[in-house]
Amino acid sequence: MLHTLLKHTGAESGYGSEPSLRRHGSMLSLTSATSGYSATSTSSFKGHSLREKLAEMETFRDILCRQVDTLQKYFDGCSDAVSKDELQRDKVVEDDEDDFPNTRSDGEFIHNNNGSKEKLFRSLSPKGINGIDFKGEAITFKATTAGILSTLSHCIDLMVKREDSWQKRLDKETEKRRRIEEGYHSALSELKKKSHFGGPDYEEGPNSLINEDEFFDAVEAALDRQDKMEEQSHTEKSRIQRSSPVPPGDVYSTIGSHRFADKVEEMVQNHMTYSLQDMGGDANWQLVVEEGEMKVYRREVEENGIVLDPLKATHSVKGVTGHELCHYFWDTNVRNDWETTIENFNVVEMLSDNAVIVYQTHKRVWPASQRDVLYLSAMRKILANNENDPDTWLVCNFSVDHDNAQPTNRCVRAKINIAMICQTLVSPPEGDREISRDNLTCKITYVANVNPGGWAPASVLRAVAKREYPKFLKRFTSYVQEKTAGKPILF
Repeated sequence: MLHTLLKHTGAESGYGSEPSLRRHGSMLSLTSATSGYSATSTSSFKGHSLREKLAEMETFRDILCRQVDTLQKYFDGCSDAVSKDELQRDKVVEDDEDDFPNTRSDGEFIHNNNGSKEKLFRSLSPKGINGIDFKGEAITFKATTAGILSTLSHCIDLMVKREDSWQKRLDKETEKRRRIEEGYHSALSELKKKSHFGGPDYEEGPNSLINEDEFFDAVEAALDRQDKMEEQSHTEKSRIQRSSPVPPGDVYSTIGSHRFADKVEEMVQNHMTYSLQDMGGDANWQLVVEEGEMKVYRREVEENGIVLDPLKATHSVKGVTGHELCHYFWDTNVRNDWETTIENFNVVEMLSDNAVIVYQTHKRVWPASQRDVLYLSAMRKILANNENDPDTWLVCNFSVDHDNAQPTNRCVRAKINIAMICQTLVSPPEGDREISRDNLTCKITYVANVNPGGWAPASVLRAVAKREYPKFLKRFTSYVQEKTAGKPILF
């Protein structure tokens, strides 16, 4: 019934014909739109795409604009008719004043002429103004707006469903990417592990692909393995009793006549002047390790990106003398018994009874490059200036050049300037007893200035130095205590 009425109204108005409601291929009628909106259901739009719904929206927009124009014309016509009626009423009042009803005593009107009243209100009837049916237009307008709202509702539903669909696709792609990234990192980690042992890009160098943390972890793991191997071999070493003849003390009191004699004397005097100074007032020295009597200090120095931190350690050891400690530190015959970092070494030249040039290579700690060092090692006895001061024994090791030990591409040549300075303190024995090892305390000052060369990260070098120097001192002093226990004291 409503559909027939809308068709009739469209035919009369000339703008709402059925073809005009089927633009853009849409088969939606106003009747179905109204019913769809009133039921708040989108089932009538099943199968329609968002593009089709947008085309229907354009159709509804055009229809609505035309209906607004039609209704505006109707309202304009009504306004003009009211204005004309007012003018006509004024004229009727003037011409027919005698025809208006008289008032009786009971308040009722007495009409003299009924035709005047009909004449007055005949033109106020809106029917047929500009040929527009207001009721039909109102129904059509309501149907059009209902269709718009219904189509909008369906478009919103489609967009929400499409948004949900895209969100699910996004979540799926995100999860897929996460799995791919995990697989990539896992594969890269495995590749690094395999490449570490043969790839030069994963070794120390200017173009190394290992970052600082990985470098440190690898070095620490390698050092841990070396420590375990050393513990296993320590028992076997302790069974082998090596002994080396100890030259008389007077041998170490002279400089010697070799070509490096002046350099040795210069190094000895520098260490006696500066290495024994107290560090309490120097803010540049930082205490990095303190274990019992042992304290290790460091002063941070870098040159061209290479760590050159001077290290200084102080320690006190019971039961040994400074002469004994320096002898075992200097004697190459027992070097491998306590020094665990050396791969091999050989004496390049024997300069004198207390001076020797040594070439040694250190065990490689992957991924760092292997290091070697060529140095002169001299042992000296420094007599005390007065009888109250103890004699000082000193071993200094400093880098030199030699034709028989030129640098090679296999190792990075490190430069060193090291000193072991020992002073023996004797506590008086009780009564007439002889001095025993229980009365001995050796005060040790160990200084090391090392230029490792190469491209190892600064943080790694500092961490390794902080870890290894205390272990070296404890290992060496324990070795000397074991070697001298029960033997005559060597002052």
